[in-house]
Amino acid sequence: MLRLLVLALLLANAGYFAWTHGMLADYGYAPAVQAEPQRMAQQIRPEAMQLITAAEARQLENEPTPAPTPQPAPECLQAGLFNPEQSTALRAGLESSLPIGSWTLESGVEPARWIVYMGKYSSEDALAKKRSELRGMGVSFEALVNPALGPGLSLGHYTSQAEAERELAKVATRGVRTAKVTLERPETRGQLLRVPAADAAIKARLEALKPQLAGKAFQACN
Repeated sequence: MLRLLVLALLLANAGYFAWTHGMLADYGYAPAVQAEPQRMAQQIRPEAMQLITAAEARQLENEPTPAPTPQPAPECLQAGLFNPEQSTALRAGLESSLPIGSWTLESGVEPARWIVYMGKYSSEDALAKKRSELRGMGVSFEALVNPALGPGLSLGHYTSQAEAERELAKVATRGVRTAKVTLERPETRGQLLRVPAADAAIKARLEALKPQLAGKAFQACN
């Protein structure tokens, strides 16, 4: 009887040893795993974790959330006019750079520009003297668009000769005697580039197209 009891104890100890060391796991007998090494492996920079006090937690909760930086709204831009050769080169660049439907090339007209003109003057000194005289008379003036008329001055620009003639009569009553009406720029027809909704991304692409714009700058749509 004593021998059986000793044998039973030995078998029980051997079984317990095998159970605690996972030797019986293949048979479905194993102690519950208390550690989770797989979760430890999934941690990202655990050393960066910082414990804070309750007061610090309340302060963080009360801090306002920073508002997102507002993005500028898209705007309508246009440039032109372009002659047929310029339009052909520009169209090729637009088709390869901008999304379909984000731009148009349409027929446009730049009206004639008539001015009340004073010039040509013999030198820049003579031009500066005339500017000084006009300021003393209270008559405003502006730079010329057509460099072929310089050195000279424009006392105003108009879309018709009749409008310019009326303005000439007005400045004559203020002592201006040597001005005349001149066609500074004839009517021009061509293609107008219009980008109706130019956002930041499209504007960046338009910058790369500047060499094909023939020196014409973008401006807000009319």
